[in-house]
Amino acid sequence: MKFIVDCMLGKLAKWLKILGFDAIYLNRAEDRDLLRLARREKRVLLTKDQELLQAAAGLPRLFVESDNWQEQLTQVLEAFRLRNRAKPHSRCLLCNVELKRIPKRMARNLVPPFVFERTPSFAICPSCGRVFWPGTHFEDMDLKIARILRKRTNRRKKTRDRRKRQEPPRGDNQNGSIFV
Repeated sequence: MKFIVDCMLGKLAKWLKILGFDAIYLNRAEDRDLLRLARREKRVLLTKDQELLQAAAGLPRLFVESDNWQEQLTQVLEAFRLRNRAKPHSRCLLCNVELKRIPKRMARNLVPPFVFERTPSFAICPSCGRVFWPGTHFEDMDLKIARILRKRTNRRKKTRDRRKRQEPPRGDNQNGSIFV
């Protein structure tokens, strides 16, 4: 699934890419340019802008409800049932292109010597040439990814518990999430 993300959702776009999803983010594009690109490349529009949402009639789209990036990401993953399709660390965060794994020996002259000595695997962006490896931030990032991908299970359990107690659902969107 391919996304185009409006200028109010930069962190969401970044985390979609971290999870391996094709997400274009143009922070200075006009609405008409976003819509044109969404149509041409058959992308799902993710937006917090009601006017843009209305202008996107006929396009697959989702109104993103929260201002919190983790809740935004959870909403997108749930709305499009993407949790099982995530491929973390597989896309360039700058170019949005799928990374290619490279043998360690090929990374020797592309990374600092101490990184080469301590790191077992490398990937490269075929577009910009940027090299990626599991650095010191990797464990923290993987913990965040695991929490994000696990949230669905926790939410389902809460929903089941609420149904047992016959409580009304919480957090209903008055604007109505729209996706086609």
